Amino acid sequence: MRIACVGGGPAGLYFTILMKLYDQRHDITLFERNAAGHTYGWGVVFWDDLLETLQGSDAESGRIIRDSARRWSSQVVDVQGTRFETGEHCGYSIGRQRLLDILTERARNLGVRLEFEQEVKAPSELPECDLIVACDGVNSQLREADADQFGTSVHVGRNKYIWLGTDKVFDSFIFAFARTDPGWIWCHAYGVDANSSTFIVECPSEVWSGLGFGSMSADDTLAALEEIFRPQLSGHRLFGKFRDGQAAPWLNFRTFTSQNWNAGKLVLMGDAAHTTHFTIGSGTKLAIEDAVALANKLQERREIQDALQAYARERQTALQPLQADARLSAQWFEDVSRYLELPPEQFSTLLLKRRSPLLHNLSPRLYLRLLHATEESAVLQKLWKYTGPGARSLYSRRKSGLGRGLAALRRTRPAGRSSARQGLDDLAVLQLLGPNLPGLDVAGQHASYQGEVALMRPAVAGAREAAKPRRGCDPHHLPGRVNQASGLAARC
Repeated sequence: MRIACVGGGPAGLYFTILMKLYDQRHDITLFERNAAGHTYGWGVVFWDDLLETLQGSDAESGRIIRDSARRWSSQVVDVQGTRFETGEHCGYSIGRQRLLDILTERARNLGVRLEFEQEVKAPSELPECDLIVACDGVNSQLREADADQFGTSVHVGRNKYIWLGTDKVFDSFIFAFARTDPGWIWCHAYGVDANSSTFIVECPSEVWSGLGFGSMSADDTLAALEEIFRPQLSGHRLFGKFRDGQAAPWLNFRTFTSQNWNAGKLVLMGDAAHTTHFTIGSGTKLAIEDAVALANKLQERREIQDALQAYARERQTALQPLQADARLSAQWFEDVSRYLELPPEQFSTLLLKRRSPLLHNLSPRLYLRLLHATEESAVLQKLWKYTGPGARSLYSRRKSGLGRGLAALRRTRPAGRSSARQGLDDLAVLQLLGPNLPGLDVAGQHASYQGEVALMRPAVAGAREAAKPRRGCDPHHLPGRVNQASGLAARC
C-alpha cells in the first residue's frame, strides 16, 4: 500500500511504525512542515495504560519511552502557599521533543521516508497514493481544505493559558493557585526530565486583561509570571521560546470534534480529528490510540474504505467518555472561583472530583456533604463509586442538545448489563441520599435536572434492589458485579 502521512507528531510517527511492522512492503512517506528537531511545547503526561499500549504494539520503542519517562507518584495542590498533598496518584511525563526523537528514529530505521520542512496544504500536493492520513494537528490544513466533508465543530474555552517551561524540576504534579488584584491565576506543573519541567499558566480572560498580559512583551510576561509564582519557582526561571525562536503565545483552548473522520482516501487522526482539554492529560494517549486503531483496522479489513469506517466508529465511541471528562474538567477551571473560598483540603478534594456532572450543579458545600455521607455508609460508598460513565454521558448529551435522561444512560450500557445497574449516576445517588440528609431539598438544589431525576426513578429503584443484601450474603457488601465497578478517575 502507498501511504502519505501528513504530520510528524506522535500519532503520525507511531502509525507509520506500526504499518511497517505489519508489512515492510508498505510504501510510506511522512511529511512534516517543521524542521527536524523543532517542536512546540515542553512536556506531555501519560499513564500506565499508555505504557501498556506502547509495549504491546511495539516493544522496542515502548521500552525506550518507558526508560526515558519521568515518574511522579503524588499530586500537590498549593493555594496561596498552603500546600495539600492529595496522596498517591502516579503518572509519567516526558519531554515532547524526546518522545518525537524516539519515534522518528524508530520510523526511519523501519524504512519510513521522512520529509521535513515539507508543508502540505491540500491532497493535490501529494504524490499518487492509496491512503492519505491527516495528522497535521489542531490547525489541520488538509481537514480545512475539505471542511464540509468532515462536519468539524469547535468550542472555544473562556480561560486563557500559556504553555511554558522552567528549569525548576518538580518532583510531584503541582497545581498552584495565586491571588492577584484582578483575580486568581494558577499553574499546572510537572517535571519532564532531570533539568526541566512543564509550566502551564491558566486564568480567566478578565484576570489576563487586568494583569496587562495582552500588551506585554514576551520577556515582560515571563518576568511577571516569575514574580506571581515566586514561591513555587524558588528563584528559578521560566522560559517561553521554542527552538525556532518563536515565543509561546497566550491561547484560548479550542475543542474540536468531527462528525466524519474520512472523506474518500483521506482520513483524520489525532488532533486533526479531535481535541480534549489539557487538564485531563490525555492528548498523547489518544493520539497513540488513534494510530493503533487505524493500523489494526487496515490490517484486519481487505477494503480500505471498510477499514476507515470501522476505525472511525471505534474511536468515536471510545472518545465519548473522555470528551465528556474533558468538558467537565475545563468547566471546573473556568468556574474555579466558586471553589477557592473553601479550605485547601476541601478545595483539593473537589479538584480531584471535577469530572462529576453533579459537582457543577450543586453548591460545593452540598457536594462535600454528600461525599461525607457516603463515607459513613459502605453501601452508599459503593453506589457513589459506581456512578461515572452514565453521568458523564448524560452531561455530554445535555451539552450537545442531542437528548436527555435514560436515553443517554442506555448508550453507556455494556452488553448483558441492565440499565438499572449500569445506568446509576450522580443524580440517582442524590435521590438515594436525599431522604437521609436533614434539610436537603433535592428539587430546590437541583431544579435544572428535575426532568432527568424523574426519568431516573426506575433506575434508582433497580439500584436499591441491587443494593439489598442477598440471602446468605454479608449485608455490608454489594453483589460482585458492583464490587468490580471502577470509581471516578482522580487523574490530573
